[in-house]
Amino acid sequence: MRVLVDATAIPAELRGVGRYLDNVLPALAAAGVEVTAVAQARDREHFEDLGVGCVPDVAVPAGRAARLAWEQVGLPAVAARVAPDILHSPHYTHPLRWRGPLAVTVHDGTFFSDPQWHTRSKGPFFRAATRLAVRRADVCIVPAQATADELHRRLGLEPDRVQVAHLGVDTALFTPPDAEAKARARAAAGLEPDEEFVAFLGTLEPRKNVPALIRGWVSACARIDGRPPALVLAGGAGWDSEVDAAAAAAPAHLRLLRPGYLPLAELPGLLGAAAVVAYPSLGEGFGLPVLEAMACGAAVLTTRRLALPEVGGEAVAYTEPDDASIADALGWLLADPGLREQLGQAGLARAAGFSWAACAQAHLRAYEDALRRCGLEGRR
Repeated sequence: MRVLVDATAIPAELRGVGRYLDNVLPALAAAGVEVTAVAQARDREHFEDLGVGCVPDVAVPAGRAARLAWEQVGLPAVAARVAPDILHSPHYTHPLRWRGPLAVTVHDGTFFSDPQWHTRSKGPFFRAATRLAVRRADVCIVPAQATADELHRRLGLEPDRVQVAHLGVDTALFTPPDAEAKARARAAAGLEPDEEFVAFLGTLEPRKNVPALIRGWVSACARIDGRPPALVLAGGAGWDSEVDAAAAAAPAHLRLLRPGYLPLAELPGLLGAAAVVAYPSLGEGFGLPVLEAMACGAAVLTTRRLALPEVGGEAVAYTEPDDASIADALGWLLADPGLREQLGQAGLARAAGFSWAACAQAHLRAYEDALRRCGLEGRR
């Protein structure tokens, strides 16, 4: 089977769609799929190092608006030249002029269920893109059943046109870190050697509920005898306007560190060294930081919102997303090292059930479904 994947939407800092494609495309190639990526010039060598071929001599313009315009005009021309069995658009949008078999990945249904979490520009844009994908794609790929259910409830997406492909975890990278990896990550985050800390990893956007985490951490620290743990907020700056105010209101004797975007190689050390990895999100299409923290042997605290229980199962601790509940849950976990150890071991065992190879197989089933709908089954 020959699949052309539009990888031109990947930002310079690997988040979301970039992490997804970096892992699923090599897994598809390893499964025998002939994968070709359309990528920006800066990313071609990177994909080729991963064993994924790229279409040569494709000039993708810089800037979001210009790239989207190119997607509508340039991508169909590239696809016509490559002549794949199926085109995969992995980030909501797709070229309207493409008339061949089409798969589109829709990562999240919260643009419909909770539009207040998104910016005024992103919300309407991604709602429109998702409506078009649901209407025009031969198959929609989603990372969780919760997202499939949301698209069915909001947009009437038929169950036979959706394929759930749980994301995976790279256990060669995300694994319980050794002392050196922990020390390196501590230094990158600005922590002192052996300083206990609570870690958060993710873009600081409203749905991540970081202001409530900060206030809950402050309350939990007030109940602790001895040195209170630091709070490390790692990840992109995002657009949550309340984070700065919540951080400024924290007592001066508490250590709140904001190292920003950390290199991928430092994340296992950070997650595995944390006393607790707290991810009190209001809702996720999947929740990759939860899975990656589990794979590092961390005790994870999250919520039961949307897809997060599909990831955490019974291997994580749960909280309601309000300040007081987060404070109670953090206090309970920080006071019980034995419980944290149990959660870490349970998380390791559960994370082992999520692999990029299984995610690739789900994509392959989606491609086959799309070809079958187009009367082109058997191209494998």
